[in-house]
Amino acid sequence: MAHTKILLREDIDDLGARGEIVRVRAGYARNYLLPRKLAVEATTSNVKAIEQERSALLKREAKERSSAEGQAEQLGKLVLTFKRKAGEQGALYGSVTSMDVTEALQEKGYEIDRHRLHLREPIKRLGDYQVPLRLHRSVSIDLQVKVVPEGEVIVGHMTPEQEAEVAAQTEGDTDEDESTASTE
Repeated sequence: MAHTKILLREDIDDLGARGEIVRVRAGYARNYLLPRKLAVEATTSNVKAIEQERSALLKREAKERSSAEGQAEQLGKLVLTFKRKAGEQGALYGSVTSMDVTEALQEKGYEIDRHRLHLREPIKRLGDYQVPLRLHRSVSIDLQVKVVPEGEVIVGHMTPEQEAEVAAQTEGDTDEDESTASTE
């Protein structure tokens, strides 16, 4: 098999970090890495250019890591709740996928690539889950995901308006129960 040496311009899982020279199959480099500008050929001129860019890369790496740590702190407090139709045994009709989690994060104002979520398989049962999220090469968190049946009221996850509405409904129910009990 033909192999070639390339210089990575971005971090690539299971291959290497930005700025490293790695040996890969020629087809992988030619068809995937080079067209997407994830790597360049490891010629002497490219290696020298990357060496000059290394200080800028280190600064950018530190900035990305600090922003990822800040984002991890915010996301660590977040609980994503999904309401899905479920059967009697807790099995979902459908599932919660990494795309669903990504869309929920976008609604909350976080721009996260769905490939950074490491959800091995879609969630197919009700319950609480920890979904690994890799924000940076060295910053990972477990995102809290809760799957509840559709139509169920979730205590602690309602807006103040919803809480007032539920309280008003329960008060109205007790008044009706008392009035029917006194007329009988």
